[in-house]
Amino acid sequence: MKCPRCSSDHIRKNGRQRSKQNYICVDCKRQFIESYDQKGYTEDIKSECLEMYVNGSGFRAIERVKKVHHTTVINWVKQVGSTLPDTPYRSEIPEVTEVDELETFIGSKKTKFGCGQ
Repeated sequence: MKCPRCSSDHIRKNGRQRSKQNYICVDCKRQFIESYDQKGYTEDIKSECLEMYVNGSGFRAIERVKKVHHTTVINWVKQVGSTLPDTPYRSEIPEVTEVDELETFIGSKKTKFGCGQ
């Protein structure tokens, strides 16, 4: 076994913590363990959650089904979204435009003379 910092072979045991053997490098005094566990979700879970999001599931629905916290899914969506290219700027004005109905009130809805007059 070698030190992860200085690659020295001069290491010794340095107690246990959480049922894992600790080691210390005699040369650089770095404390480490033999192997580290990978934390986090698998790529399969991540891709399934992202696929559910693309197919219209909400963040909390994904949380209920996959048991992954909704803020984790939000961060994954942001991470993938930042890698996508920006849409190109189009300077031309389209000839046909669709507009939904829109009502706007300026001021008060009531008339000056009171309701119904």
